[in-house]
Amino acid sequence: MTAQIGEWTLEDAAKQAAGNWRKFESFAWFRRDDIDDPENWAIIYTHNRDSGLLDQSNAAAIAKALEPFEGDVVFESHSHWAVGYVDGFSIRVFSNGEITDAFRRYHELSESLADYPVLDETDYSSRELEATLVNIADAIFQVEEEYELPDQWESEVYHWLSDNRPSAIENCDDYGGYPSGEELKAAFDALGFAQK
Repeated sequence: MTAQIGEWTLEDAAKQAAGNWRKFESFAWFRRDDIDDPENWAIIYTHNRDSGLLDQSNAAAIAKALEPFEGDVVFESHSHWAVGYVDGFSIRVFSNGEITDAFRRYHELSESLADYPVLDETDYSSRELEATLVNIADAIFQVEEEYELPDQWESEVYHWLSDNRPSAIENCDDYGGYPSGEELKAAFDALGFAQK
């Protein structure tokens, strides 16, 4: 829905979003009983258990941008049989017949996403790097019996691969780069890691 909201005018987006939770199949939003005007609220999901780095990054950027609108934005986490959980927020779209500032801000973010898929390049790049370092450590099972590895070896290997075999750390599936055993061995040998 985020991309669609960004393609609509603010007024059309508000009309489409308000009360959208009533159209969800097999869904029960229990918080609706705690508020006076649930028909003026929308539920927006930003990511789930299996979301890639881009969705996680954009979700974090949206959450940060909506923090100042406490009372009109409530962060939500709902369990789901297929994806484990979905996270996002409920947002008051209308208050006293007027579009809220919270929804205006969300619409601005959605417009940005409609034009370009990344809200915060720095955050996304950091997530790519972190995930790739974790993946490098995970990939060691392929060759760990062959080498003595120094402390902080993951960072050294990352930098060598970045300079010499950048495709090995390329984020192809939005979960960070994942080098092969051969690529790790090439890095270990070039860095002079001792063989067992």
